Amino acid sequence: MVAARPAQTNPPTLADMRVQFRDGKRALIEHFLQSRASATAATQLIKALTRHVDQTLAELWRHAAMPSAAALVAVGGYGRGELFPHSDVDVLLLMPEGWDIDQVLEGSEAHTLKATVEVFITSCWDIGLEIGSSVRTVADCVAEARSDVTVQTAMLESRLLTGAKRLFASFGRATSAVMDPPAFLRAKMLEMSQRHTKYEDTPYSLEPNCKESPGGLRDLQLVMWVARAAGLGRSWSELAANGLITAFEVKQLQRQEGTLRLIRARLHAVAGRREDRLVFDLQTAVAESIGYASSRTHRSSEVLMHRYYWAAKAVTQLNQILMLNIEERVNGSGAAPMRPINAHFLDRAGMLEVARDDLYVNYPHAILETFLVFEQTPGIQGLSARTLRALYNARNIMDGSFRRDPANRAMFMEILRQPQGITHAMRLLNQTSVLGRYLWVFRRIVGRMQHDLFHVYTVDQHILMVLRNVRRFFIPEHAHEYPFCSQLASQWDHPWVLYVAALFHDVAKGRGGDHSALGAVEVRRFCRDHDVGRDDANLIEFLVRNHLTMSTVAQKEDLSDADVIRKFADSVGTTQRLTALYLLTVADIRGTSPKVWNAWKGKLLEDLYRITLRALGGAQPNLVADLEARKQEAIHILALHSALPGTEGPLWKTLELSYFARHDATEIAWHARALWRHIATQVPVVSARPSPIGDGLQVLVYSPDRPDLFARICGYFDGAGFSIQDAKIHTSRSGYALDTFQVAHPNCDTGDASCYRDLISLIEHQLAMALNSDGPLPEPSRGRLSRRVKSFPITPRVSLRPDERAQRWLLSVSTSDRTGLLYAIARVLARHHVNLQLAKVTTLGERVEDTFLVDGPVLQQTRAQLQIETELLDAAAPR
Repeated sequence: MVAARPAQTNPPTLADMRVQFRDGKRALIEHFLQSRASATAATQLIKALTRHVDQTLAELWRHAAMPSAAALVAVGGYGRGELFPHSDVDVLLLMPEGWDIDQVLEGSEAHTLKATVEVFITSCWDIGLEIGSSVRTVADCVAEARSDVTVQTAMLESRLLTGAKRLFASFGRATSAVMDPPAFLRAKMLEMSQRHTKYEDTPYSLEPNCKESPGGLRDLQLVMWVARAAGLGRSWSELAANGLITAFEVKQLQRQEGTLRLIRARLHAVAGRREDRLVFDLQTAVAESIGYASSRTHRSSEVLMHRYYWAAKAVTQLNQILMLNIEERVNGSGAAPMRPINAHFLDRAGMLEVARDDLYVNYPHAILETFLVFEQTPGIQGLSARTLRALYNARNIMDGSFRRDPANRAMFMEILRQPQGITHAMRLLNQTSVLGRYLWVFRRIVGRMQHDLFHVYTVDQHILMVLRNVRRFFIPEHAHEYPFCSQLASQWDHPWVLYVAALFHDVAKGRGGDHSALGAVEVRRFCRDHDVGRDDANLIEFLVRNHLTMSTVAQKEDLSDADVIRKFADSVGTTQRLTALYLLTVADIRGTSPKVWNAWKGKLLEDLYRITLRALGGAQPNLVADLEARKQEAIHILALHSALPGTEGPLWKTLELSYFARHDATEIAWHARALWRHIATQVPVVSARPSPIGDGLQVLVYSPDRPDLFARICGYFDGAGFSIQDAKIHTSRSGYALDTFQVAHPNCDTGDASCYRDLISLIEHQLAMALNSDGPLPEPSRGRLSRRVKSFPITPRVSLRPDERAQRWLLSVSTSDRTGLLYAIARVLARHHVNLQLAKVTTLGERVEDTFLVDGPVLQQTRAQLQIETELLDAAAPR
């Protein structure tokens, strides 16, 4: 029989302990929230919560009368002594060898060991202490540790809470003997790589996990795990004593770790649950809890995230340095032979290594030379730990004198002019903080969030993404992605001009005011300082100042209007500027979010480019000749589809020139084939086909016109879950509406043409039935707003103004995207008998910028205009 622990006299009841534990934890968290937000306060809370749980578990261990030969061990983060307000509490119930779980404990009235353990675990949960527990012997732990690196990691940070000290010491010796430092290091590096991939391989996610994301607390913990496993130290100071890090790096590690701890502790406390993601819903509350306030130019949440990103970036840099150093110690790769590259750098097994630690201190020009050599040397895959450390410790050298040095300026331009390696070099420049130190204006946007509902990257990451996109236009291996852009780029003599424009196009974000104009001032100064020729400097400044113009015209203006094209052509001026602006615009839109770019936007931009190119080439607009050529092309397409001669005649006789100006030849031919038998129909005709310009469907509606027709069409698409990407509206001379819609459905994946083909007959049948109805228009669906829109709403804006010829009106609506929005707008227009001539529906992530060309007698009345604008604002408001 095994001796049981004697029971205490008048021990506290579970009810007493429940109240004590709950009230104690609440008091600690409330004190933390009310105290000044600091890393010290967060550390004090973490330690206090750990002590509170330690004491409670020890009391419960005694209450359950656990045997004295057993031990209660804290493992994982709890074993490390780091308990955040809602962290997991993981414990190991360690039993001596040879114990039988069904064994009856002596003096326990026939209670088995199993029953006693169950009492302890149940008691923990009963008082609100939700532990994660395991019951093992030392042999069990050793067996599991041999096959599971996660178990090894948890045991590395074990800590005795109460019970048999000798048993715990035996456990420590046995688990240490199992450790294989090289294998553990390899497993942990693979685990880190997988985790980083899961969290988008960037510390700059807009909703980062402050524990698991790259640059989060887990990256710091991982360094300590592998260091402890290799016997290199159990704290930052011990790592410094063993030569793995410098005293300066220790201070930086402690500072950034403190920042991340503070943010995570506040996040837990504010959320009231275990929440390690800085989700949009909580960012403002956490920011205000820490004491950040909103200003004219920045929200409090932006200030918080900016601080987080800077900490995460520093952690990423230091993690990389330390992991490479530890790898060299563990695997002995530090003794690998090195090949000299030049007097300053060596090739250490594919990593670029400085020739001596004080290289940058004694020769600052070598800082930028690092990245030039990286570009120019085949086989170099990255920077060694020694080089990364030297760069990290040389940051203060990069001061105003460094930035003004003509040699450094020439070196930076040489980096941009290299034929290969530019994208990787610029990313390395940013990751090592050299880019922000050299281009001080760039430093201001590192880690700067963009709450505009369509950018999914911070400003610096977006800029580097745009630079990458521009670079790919010049690489033959990527020509299949955007063949037309690659074709234009192949004729470009100075790619670096576009790289500079990409680098500066958003560099003035976050200052307030027009960032395009402010960025143009900055890039003009850069060109002057770096001896860029006048013509190139003028082109670069033009691109930065006008980088939004082409997308605005393509997505909001009527490209069939000769005046629109003439005005845009005049603003561009030359074919060189047009081509450069087109390439930058495509790269910019692609660099905002994977969801923003689509084939339809691509076609609009390419159409605008080609039309403007003709205008700039001296071709005077000849609408009649252009449309005649388009008709002939449509007739040729009809012949290829075996249409009878004259198939187009009945429909074309009823159409104005504006119809042919707004549709291309393939659409004109499709309309003629679909409608030649239905010219005088009294029932709506609906025809659909897979879109020839990308994902989605093109839907043709031909029907006797009525004031609410557009609203009914939108109502059907709203109810069926389709999003309308574009609409071309035309009314024939015979009073028929001929409308064409580009639509997409969320259930159809990108590139899944079969999904859309399956929907064609459904749309043709259901939409025709909906248009035959004479009942009142149904209420718009109350689509759910995304978390991002809820957290960062934008104020709806409506503009109604006459066009330049005062014949029609331009209606612009800007608001957060939601299901049913276009239908709600269409209902307002139908209610006031406003005729729709053209609709340009532009979705930018979760923001919409819709433009409509409308007319109607009611628009001549000022009071009616105000009423329409008011109702449209109500319709556009988030619900």
